[in-house]
Amino acid sequence: MDVPQAFSTSSDITTWLRSSGLEIILLILGAVLFSRFATFVRDRITRRIDAGFRSSDALVRTEAAKHRHALAQVVTWVLLTVVYVLVGMEVLRRLGFAVTGLVAPAAVLGAALGFGAQRIVQDILAGFFLITERQYGFGDVVRIAVTGSAEQAEGTVEDVTLRITTLRNADGEVITVPNGQIVKVTNLSKDWARAAIDVPVAASVDITRINEILHEVGTTAYEDGRLKPLLLDEPTVMGVEDLTVDQMNIRMVARTLPGKQFEVGRELRVRVAAALRREGISETA
Repeated sequence: MDVPQAFSTSSDITTWLRSSGLEIILLILGAVLFSRFATFVRDRITRRIDAGFRSSDALVRTEAAKHRHALAQVVTWVLLTVVYVLVGMEVLRRLGFAVTGLVAPAAVLGAALGFGAQRIVQDILAGFFLITERQYGFGDVVRIAVTGSAEQAEGTVEDVTLRITTLRNADGEVITVPNGQIVKVTNLSKDWARAAIDVPVAASVDITRINEILHEVGTTAYEDGRLKPLLLDEPTVMGVEDLTVDQMNIRMVARTLPGKQFEVGRELRVRVAAALRREGISETA
């Protein structure tokens, strides 16, 4: 007596679901759970780094902390990519595809797509060297020159992967830069920074008196309890930076903690303007 075709097909589907189908479900579920676990571990590590930064007396992140933060993000990204590729291959094998038989077609396809994927490979290689060479890390303030763009991308590093770098600028805008298109990186918050203040005054004023005023401003700022933690040493007067017929610029510089040069620069400009006004000297436009 012949078994009905519908019954045979139903039996085959049930058998497949109990074997390969169940394995596929378990593989996908395992990949999802592993992704959640890896993300949880990464977030826990970065939170501990942030908590250590907030609970310490340091005003800025250390270079090691910034590098560990970026490294945790990159390692997680690479690990999840590898897991997804391996799980995808196992799912294809259980669906009946001969993975080993796909090697030759994959080589041809890879050669064909290689020309289109050059930029992706370039981004990943550039990202690898950015991380290993510690050019910048999470929380750094950087200025990036991008290929094909006249404007530089500037902001605080919020995310670093092997392929992209994500910045947030002073206006709150998020800027995404492919690592392979980065031409030059200016790190404004590595080890230490410098605030430069140019004071434009009339060419007829007494330069010696101006220098004395600026020295007094620098000494007072370094003794200020609010500014001194941001300064590495007392601000110094470099002298005349530029000179024209009716105007000269006198430059004052201050070494600061990384990323604090903007705050210090603003405060010093206010103090310089107030000191010149008290002496009856006005800054030129």
